[in-house]
Amino acid sequence: MPSSLTDADYLALAEFRFSLRQFQAFSEQKAEECGLTPQQHQALLVIRAAPAGTATIGYVAERLILKPHSATGLVNRLVALDLVQRGRSHGDKRQAVLALTDAGHETLAALSATHREEIRRLGPLLIGLLAKVQD
Repeated sequence: MPSSLTDADYLALAEFRFSLRQFQAFSEQKAEECGLTPQQHQALLVIRAAPAGTATIGYVAERLILKPHSATGLVNRLVALDLVQRGRSHGDKRQAVLALTDAGHETLAALSATHREEIRRLGPLLIGLLAKVQD
């Protein structure tokens, strides 16, 4: 049976989840301001952060917790927006490797800069809340 939780524990958990939701709402708004859905923004981030030559539809599906056909549709929309391009894998010519276009890099760089600032702002608050939850 779990240990007894105090009112302070419940408050800390509620505040932590609220802070996470605030960040998510912030992120969604910034993506929409750039003409992207939050999922498109996340896909750009996943593709950019992937080790060289490993960003495939399967990788995007795994990292975004999507079914492969949903990831394919998402990537197709990013290609149509000229934010992502497909290339051939050097190891498996049947597999497409994804990369950001110049426009994709510019869009993601702008979004990431604003997100980094928001994380810096929220960081101390989240660390304090984590400490309360762990006590």
